[in-house]
Amino acid sequence: MVNSNPETVSTDYDTSDKLFFEPVTLEDVLHILKTENPLGVIVQFGGQTPLNLAKGLEAAGARILGTSPDAIDRAEDRKRFQDIVNRLDLRQPDNDTATDIKGALKAARRIGFPVLVRPSYVLGGRSMEIVYDEETLSQFMERAIAASPDHPILIDKFLQDAIEVDVDAISDGTDTVIGGIMEHIEEAGIHSGDSACVLPPITFSQELLESIEKQTKLIARELGVIGLMNIQYAVKDGVLYVLEVNPRASRTVPFVSKAIGVPLAKLATKIMLGRSLKDLGFTETIWPEHISVKEAVFPFNRFPNVDVLLGPEMKSTGEVMGIDHSFGMAFAKSQMAAGFSLPLDGGVFISVNDIHKDKIVPVARAFQNMGFHIMATRGTAAHLERNGIKTETIFKLSEGRPHVVDRIKNGDIQVVINTSVGRRSSLDAYHIRRGALTYNVLYTTTIAGSKALSEAVMALKKENWEVSPLQDYHRNAKLSRERKAKI
Repeated sequence: MVNSNPETVSTDYDTSDKLFFEPVTLEDVLHILKTENPLGVIVQFGGQTPLNLAKGLEAAGARILGTSPDAIDRAEDRKRFQDIVNRLDLRQPDNDTATDIKGALKAARRIGFPVLVRPSYVLGGRSMEIVYDEETLSQFMERAIAASPDHPILIDKFLQDAIEVDVDAISDGTDTVIGGIMEHIEEAGIHSGDSACVLPPITFSQELLESIEKQTKLIARELGVIGLMNIQYAVKDGVLYVLEVNPRASRTVPFVSKAIGVPLAKLATKIMLGRSLKDLGFTETIWPEHISVKEAVFPFNRFPNVDVLLGPEMKSTGEVMGIDHSFGMAFAKSQMAAGFSLPLDGGVFISVNDIHKDKIVPVARAFQNMGFHIMATRGTAAHLERNGIKTETIFKLSEGRPHVVDRIKNGDIQVVINTSVGRRSSLDAYHIRRGALTYNVLYTTTIAGSKALSEAVMALKKENWEVSPLQDYHRNAKLSRERKAKI
């Protein structure tokens, strides 16, 4: 095991036979290979960093176990991947590449704003941005080129109001089995590592699920994946788009493994060493009867001036999981695990961007029907009142006192719903979000997140929640499958 991060489980003393506490760079890894002379190297379990080393390791004579470096490059290289998309007749958001500001502006004018700008071959969405105008595009191109000077900048049409989907699959080069299909709770545009997600999906039709499964198997076969693979899709107006393919284990593999009761990393390792899925007895997708929700954990309370607003650049530092037989209760458990206490009464403060005002109405109505007192800034309050929701108007910070942060301090507000569009968020909105964080008030910065919160609170008000061991869920599911098989 090569890893220089003391905080990860892979550097525990009992995980590997030998641990090299070295940086994951080509030079350091080659030194280790020269000393150890191993059978081969697995690069699928370390995220983007070892994947970027695959070609260099192969060129130096190392044997890469599992998916070949050329297949990795076909998935990572924009033009080579586009060839695969065209050959398989899949859909992608309109996209282009650019190496300078002039080329980026030309591409964006053709594609149409908003666009997603990102350097290729980077980690965690670094320097990635949703851009709504040419001036902002020029500014962020400078940053993107600085982050990845040797690779072209990727420019994609941003699909507004799309639902993002994560799929983890395992393949032995012949057969491919879907480990899990995860529906993101936050809409597209939030980094997948920061978005809460639910498995199995709760809003997708059977037809859409079959389409996701079919496309995943086509891509795995075309690339020649051996081991794990992660694909990110987006669904807009019922149409499925391929966003990106990662021929490696993703951060969702531990979550999926716990949700379905199958150790995917262990199976993938055996497959990379020559076993088949049939040998291992994993030949069909498992659809759990329980609902599992993955929620991200953020370090915002450790950083005094950072904004909690989520976007394409990853900010989370961990994740937790909630399991139950309903989405509302599973989501409630995930919020508790992330350190929030869910209120059953009190005040809900709402301040949303103009484009979200219609979408927030049903959420506000749901909270009001549960007995919550609704508060909002002037524009949002007027819109809610027009839709028949009794709302108290309270001041922004710039309008006088007592303003919204004073009301948070005084304990009048138990939930904060505050959305922005793009990077240009007002100073008022920033202070509202920081106030919620400072006083440990439950907050959300997306419409989808606010809807999920309302469902979680509703579930808690309706029933008592219980804790069961993970094994109980899988034991009950197995008994249920066996009963169905006998029938």
